[in-house]
Amino acid sequence: MDASPITQRAGEGTPLTRRERRRAEELAVTQRSRDARLPLPPARDETETRVLPAVPAAPDAAEAPGTVEMPDAVETPDAVETPDAVETPDTVEMSDTVVTPDAADEASIVAAPEPASTGGRAARRRAAASSTSSAAGPGGEVVEVDVVVIGAGQAGLAAAYHLRRRGLVAVGERGWERAGASFVVLDDAPQPGGAWQHRWPTLTMADAHGIHDLPGLPLVVPDPSEPAAMGVPYYFAQYEGEFDLHVQRPVRVSRVEPGPGGRLLVRSHGVDRPDEPVVWSARGLINASGTWGKPFWPSYPGRGTFRGRQLHTHDYRGAGELADGHVVVVGGGTSAVQLLLELARVTTTTWVTRRPPAWRDEEFTPEVGREAVALVEERTRAGLPPQSIVSVTGLPLTDAYRRGIADGVLVARPVFDRIDPDGVTWTEAVPALDGWVDGPSHVEARTILWCTGFRPSLDHLGPLRLRGGGGGIVMDGTQVVADPRVQLVGYGPSASTVGATRAGREAVRNLRRLLGL
Repeated sequence: MDASPITQRAGEGTPLTRRERRRAEELAVTQRSRDARLPLPPARDETETRVLPAVPAAPDAAEAPGTVEMPDAVETPDAVETPDAVETPDTVEMSDTVVTPDAADEASIVAAPEPASTGGRAARRRAAASSTSSAAGPGGEVVEVDVVVIGAGQAGLAAAYHLRRRGLVAVGERGWERAGASFVVLDDAPQPGGAWQHRWPTLTMADAHGIHDLPGLPLVVPDPSEPAAMGVPYYFAQYEGEFDLHVQRPVRVSRVEPGPGGRLLVRSHGVDRPDEPVVWSARGLINASGTWGKPFWPSYPGRGTFRGRQLHTHDYRGAGELADGHVVVVGGGTSAVQLLLELARVTTTTWVTRRPPAWRDEEFTPEVGREAVALVEERTRAGLPPQSIVSVTGLPLTDAYRRGIADGVLVARPVFDRIDPDGVTWTEAVPALDGWVDGPSHVEARTILWCTGFRPSLDHLGPLRLRGGGGGIVMDGTQVVADPRVQLVGYGPSASTVGATRAGREAVRNLRRLLGL
């Protein structure tokens, strides 16, 4: 690693502020420690992060001093990520879901004595919690907060940062019960990193497209060859610690439903403790649950008869596991292209797509990205299922992709008509189109790899009945038109990394206006 001081953002000429430079140099030091297999410096809070139980009501008090507002982050108009292609109109690329290394200080959740007074914000919170306890159902204790954030990926972390910056205090921070306004971030992963921690090991920081700075802390990439499954989670962990976000993990949200008094009841439980539910009574909700939990498997005739293996991008771990025979790769997005190039080193492949690959032989500028986002946003404003960004932008024609085309690896056939026990079959001739090639009517295969994208993980929002007649959710930016208390980030146009970061800020701005935070 270059030991020279870091003075500008990776890939840009923009100088860092003094604070950003100091943090970047600290990250570089810890990265060198990790590379040398030395222990990392201890986290700011060494207690174990855990799911907070329902916290007893705090005594009446003047509003807590809260958190000092953070300075404005420098946010860059980086280009939008080109996510995996969709094989159906309502498939979108994932937005990350993550968790934090920071722990709730156990001293901060000791039960406070009941006050004699009945006035003040804390008393109003007790009254509201009491009024919702019957709605919570048996075994569900109620904790009242102003905002719940579901998911701690890029969009969720950006939203949490802006909540903190506006003076809201995170559940788990000392004195949060007495704060004027509070929020909690819930995430179902056991560690930071969101979907990035699950990516295949050979996907490096150099290969991963569209990783953008979170607000307030620049992303430093000391080693472009580092696996993205390590580098991005490490960055997220540093971020969560830097801004004391106190993400509660691993916590699964089972459902969100209307509650009394105009509130939302967010029902949750520890992933490893399903018999200990906690119900969060919130005035507003920022949903950043992403898509990683809902890989899309399209239905084709005969899929259940195939005797070989079938796996999704979600489960891919490396080309070596598929080196025992021919692989049919299904899907027209970036993941399909990257995995085809990997697999070509160890076995033979056939690439099939629903549409001819759309190669883009021009620079992917921020303007192009914004135009693509605008086109996807048109659909969500109309209440239609969102499309992926790549379905609008096409695939960037890089040098590596040009070599793949020349070598016959990145040449696609139209999708097959059926799946047989030993492979795939085309029963009808398909007219030749630019971007597709012809081939035999039957191809034997050991593996079918489905690179067919993901769908939004929104099942827990079902009780709110947000979907419209068009099959999607009618959106105004990040705000759900049918229920403005609900903000969706990482959905539709904000399913790209740069879009997710900006969506977090917009969601907080909307809730501040609506709730008077």
